[in-house]
Amino acid sequence: MQIILLHPRFSARTITLRHWHLLALALFFVMSVLVAAFLLYYLTFRHATDFNIPLVRDVVASATQEDSFRKDKYVKENLAAMAMKLGEMQAQLMRLDALGERVQGLAGVKPQEFNFREPPGRGGPAPSANDKPLSMSEFQKALDATAKDVEQRADYMNVVETTLMSYKIRSRLLPTIQPVNVSYNASGFGWRIDPFTGKNAFHEGIDFAAAVGTPIVAAAGGVVISAEYHHQYGNMIDIDHGNDIVTRYAHTSRVYVKVGDIVRRGQRIADIGSTGRSTGSHLHFEVLVKGVQQDPHKFLAAGADQAKMAALVAK
Repeated sequence: MQIILLHPRFSARTITLRHWHLLALALFFVMSVLVAAFLLYYLTFRHATDFNIPLVRDVVASATQEDSFRKDKYVKENLAAMAMKLGEMQAQLMRLDALGERVQGLAGVKPQEFNFREPPGRGGPAPSANDKPLSMSEFQKALDATAKDVEQRADYMNVVETTLMSYKIRSRLLPTIQPVNVSYNASGFGWRIDPFTGKNAFHEGIDFAAAVGTPIVAAAGGVVISAEYHHQYGNMIDIDHGNDIVTRYAHTSRVYVKVGDIVRRGQRIADIGSTGRSTGSHLHFEVLVKGVQQDPHKFLAAGADQAKMAALVAK
């Protein structure tokens, strides 16, 4: 491009503009517009209150209000979501408290030693000046992590409760309490001299000597599978406790249960007598596992140990 300059005092001059000249002029023009816009923004919007320009002041106020409205809306939406999450956590904590109290009772822990409804003690040094407050997103993440942790704890407590309940039920179905309230037994489990033949014979149970009419209780909970007269055992009761465990009560004078009855642990089922092959009033007590007689002392000793542990926990 060529530009011709004419002046009455001077001769004509020709200026040749190349492409890079035009590019430089365009760049200069664009930079000038940007600088002018920045100066206009700085002098008006940034200092609108100083210059007190009504139109600009109204535009700035409207923009500020719109920005404040967006922030308030964002905060309200997040608060509503966090309130819902907090409500879910409160419900889970109530469920966890109830589970904890049940597990506490099953485990035999004293309420004053571990109270689920009281917050645990917390403390530590004061925060430093460099500590930063939690942002909304950080608080939301911490809330979500806590909710997930509470849910996992509740699942774990459910498993613990189920395990403890199963253990407690099994322990109640084991013949671990003495069927007669006497301090000694007349004859133990194992080889002995038979009182009728005088020969060495294997005794398949324990004999508890007591007066006729002394109460006999069930050594564990179960179902009565036999309540009849036997020519050797006399009036006899068999109770099935599950897991192939059966207890036998022989030589009774009176029977208070019948076949099919469900008996509780410690329930009175008969009275001591001397029926059948007997030399005097006593209870012949047997424990059978899969149909084979076992030493009842093993079960009764385990029950005595459990009673001692329960007494220590109660203290």
